[in-house]
Amino acid sequence: MPSDAAHADLVLRPIAGPEEIDLFNSLPYTINHELADDLAEDRRRAGWMWLALRGDRVVARLAWWARTGTGEPLFLDILDIDGTDPEAADAARALYAAASAAVLPAGATPPEYERFIPADWREEPVARRAVETRMEVLESAGARLVVERLRLEWRPGTELPPRDPRLAFRPALDDAELLALQTRTLEGTLDFHSQDDLKKMPAAEVAQQQWDDEFARYTTPREWWQIATLADTGEAIGFVICAHNGYNPVLAYIGVVPEHRGKGYIHGILGEGTRILAAQDVPRIRAATDLGNVPMAAAFARAGYVNFERAINMAWDTSPAGV
Repeated sequence: MPSDAAHADLVLRPIAGPEEIDLFNSLPYTINHELADDLAEDRRRAGWMWLALRGDRVVARLAWWARTGTGEPLFLDILDIDGTDPEAADAARALYAAASAAVLPAGATPPEYERFIPADWREEPVARRAVETRMEVLESAGARLVVERLRLEWRPGTELPPRDPRLAFRPALDDAELLALQTRTLEGTLDFHSQDDLKKMPAAEVAQQQWDDEFARYTTPREWWQIATLADTGEAIGFVICAHNGYNPVLAYIGVVPEHRGKGYIHGILGEGTRILAAQDVPRIRAATDLGNVPMAAAFARAGYVNFERAINMAWDTSPAGV
């Protein structure tokens, strides 16, 4: 880490409040337009949004995010560095150390870092340098890359996927039915975070945790959550959860039970979810899948979804040095 003398002119502090959102947003990022609302809705707090300043110029910034009312940060989702400043990466290291010490509980494993990045970041030199510099800053604090994800979007005007005549759809009979199906779909999952959770707890507990942390919080109609059944027998073979996550209409979860995989049913289920949300006259539908989940990525591409961004997730196995 650079010496204190190297940063004698550097001020590290949280923003004072909503009146400093414009200052915080002086470094660009695709979600800047959401930050004022996040602050107002308690998804962010002024004390979680930190700046590294030289005079009145922002050379680095970071922020954590949480669900409304949770009280503790769930993700570090903003880390930006002024690429024109040769010492900005060192300033970002100092900023992370200071902010983490002030915000995170002593000795606790820091929340994951999740960052949206351009879809072509490896091919575009400026974008690649920015992504790799941010990663290097967090690697120096003990983080490691755990997964890269595709962020996908279906846009109005795109042809809707065809219906699969082998399938019929209905609402879940109750929460227990959906949880049971969700538990079964976790077998053989290619999703990194689900795989990681399954190393720590049984599938039923993973499903319940996903339910409690995400699905139960959606306020959009439950009729958008559909069970896929075989048209001839009524057997439930999968499901799709459509929702609005507070930012965008999303396909939050799509699953097929293991014994019915490899038969192409995922296309019909994905198509049904797309039709449900498209019928709400939405401006877009968002979804995501791990880069390594090749079958799911192929299904989204076939359904007309465009890979408009990627995301990287970094995680800490233990508390970073110096925090």
